[in-house]
Amino acid sequence: MSFKNLVDLLQKSVTRFADRPIYGERSPSGAWTYRTYRDFGTEVAHFRGGLASLGVGPGDRVAVISNNRPAWAVGAYATYSLGACYVPMYEKQNPADWEYILNDSGAKVLLAANAEIAEVVRGLAGRVKTLELVIDLSAARTDPHSFKALMETGQANPVDAEDPDPDTLCGFIYTSGTTGKPKGVLLSHGNIISNVNAVISIFDMAATDRSLSFLPWAHSFGQTCELHCGLAIGASSAICDDVTKLVGYLSEVKPTLLFSVPRIFNRIYDGLNKKMAEASPVKQKLFQGAMANANKRRQLKAQGKTNILVECAHKVFDKLVFSKVRERLGGRLRYAFSGG
Repeated sequence: MSFKNLVDLLQKSVTRFADRPIYGERSPSGAWTYRTYRDFGTEVAHFRGGLASLGVGPGDRVAVISNNRPAWAVGAYATYSLGACYVPMYEKQNPADWEYILNDSGAKVLLAANAEIAEVVRGLAGRVKTLELVIDLSAARTDPHSFKALMETGQANPVDAEDPDPDTLCGFIYTSGTTGKPKGVLLSHGNIISNVNAVISIFDMAATDRSLSFLPWAHSFGQTCELHCGLAIGASSAICDDVTKLVGYLSEVKPTLLFSVPRIFNRIYDGLNKKMAEASPVKQKLFQGAMANANKRRQLKAQGKTNILVECAHKVFDKLVFSKVRERLGGRLRYAFSGG
């Protein structure tokens, strides 16, 4: 299945995968709770109505300062379905960058992760002439400027979704600004959807797949490959609320897909090597033998060859060594995507 735009993607996936899980969050007790695609579609519809009640429409900009969370995705797809543009930023970004990006993009509304960020940005309001409202994603429903209150407003005032042309802009993604001010990359529905259609045509990912989401959706890699492609195939994502707990969460979530940057894979690799350095001489010898045999097997495969002794050794090493490594990653990993 291919898609015309991000709104088309949302509508088809919510219909096809209505009862499937989509985004999971971890409770203080350690349990993971997932909302369904149907729930997500309803939330997007309600928030779309809420944003429309603020006057957000085609061509407007809705900015967000937040780490990955279901409300981030709700805000994105509600914005897309109004024909507006989503402008993501990072919680740990410098407030001076927030001010610059809000001004440069001409943001009308901002979604803030918490009260602290909301307060900082409200303090910038006098210097950001286009900004009309800051919405606190974490505030209680009794706060009229909260995400929950706006959802209620939208539920009472529904608005139909737009059907944007592929050339219509859907978002700006800003560079880090290491060589000057951050530069906004203007992305259209067609830009992103062409990548989504390509990825899902190449990889055999399916609705049964699950990722552990920690790669920022504010970046084009995480947003395109995990957020949008995941939605397109009906997959689910467990939201990692603390990257320092990533390894522990892997065994709980048991992901089949992992989207990361080299630094995280290096951390896992270094952790494995550190553990082996502390192991007994026998275990070290076994690990070294397993790696040497795996390298030989990979070389043969690249040449289109195989060797019965190498394959037999691999089966033994896989049971004694590699199965333990896979278990540390949750035991179900099928694809590891890396970029950076």
